[in-house]
Amino acid sequence: MTGLRLLLSVFLAAVTAISIASARSGQILSPTHANISYAPAEPTRSRGHLLDLYLPLAAGKRVPVVIWTGGSAWTSDNGKATADLVAAHLVRSGFAVAGVSIRSSKQTTFPGQLHDIKAAIRWLRANANHYNLDPDNIGIMGDSSGGWTTVIAAVTGNMHELEGTVGTLGVSSAVQAAVAFFPPTDFLASDALSASVVSKFLGCAVQTCPQKARAADPARYVIGKEPPIMILHGELDRRVPYDQSERLYETLKKACDEAVFISLPKGEHVPPNVFLTSDAIREGATIQSTSAAGCAVRYATPFTPTWGTLIEFLDRHLRGRGDDPRREPNVVFTQSLDPRLTRLH
Repeated sequence: MTGLRLLLSVFLAAVTAISIASARSGQILSPTHANISYAPAEPTRSRGHLLDLYLPLAAGKRVPVVIWTGGSAWTSDNGKATADLVAAHLVRSGFAVAGVSIRSSKQTTFPGQLHDIKAAIRWLRANANHYNLDPDNIGIMGDSSGGWTTVIAAVTGNMHELEGTVGTLGVSSAVQAAVAFFPPTDFLASDALSASVVSKFLGCAVQTCPQKARAADPARYVIGKEPPIMILHGELDRRVPYDQSERLYETLKKACDEAVFISLPKGEHVPPNVFLTSDAIREGATIQSTSAAGCAVRYATPFTPTWGTLIEFLDRHLRGRGDDPRREPNVVFTQSLDPRLTRLH
């Protein structure tokens, strides 16, 4: 009898796994254009300067484009690989999606990764006409180290000192909205992040180069003119501690920026799709926001995040759509991005 129960359990587990895999495969899209070089490969035959484009069918006018760059603790140069599921949700809502890869910590060190994502943004803007993209409405999303890429790109738009010389030049690298899942931010926080991972990312032992570590902290560039930023973080995250996002949100709030912070008390370091679909992970989740309109603050209230939450946020800030933010706790007021040219030191 025990053997029969064990066999039945194994069978049910296999059926469940197959069902999950089938459901996921049904949501995945193939790129419309794959492996586009937004800059020459460096080093040769590496993948860090490639992007994939997922385009809506029969778009009658230019469409906003949302960049996705996946995290890997900066160890992989294939961040575009996880864009397919994101594209499945956003493309059917009328967004183009660009899966973007940046170089790994074996191929470059900070600020090389920032130079890469800025080069991808500039390439998309410069080639918008060819792909029917809206160059004035570019968003960016990412998780973990890709979340860091997301927020630092958002808060350093058009900073001449950090543009770099990768790829297309002479075009704005500003984005108009950002969504970051559990981004690392404070690289000097004691025991907060893996010292080995951070040291490889920076190119130096973190405690020996505090100035460089501070330069990689997105919070230091916040001055109150950032594009709208949404942050999602699980309180049980052991790889990127929850207070990394909490600190960034408080900085944005103090600057009266447009920002949304979604907290998941039962969230760990899991794929973003789990944050947006798992009832177990979303149990007890809350949302809070701050607005540039009168520096208004909406304190934490119960909330269940979904893909619709992200789409509504992107709709509001990349297409000017959405309900009145005074009635909906999951959106914030629109703010234009002002170019910022000198604020590194």
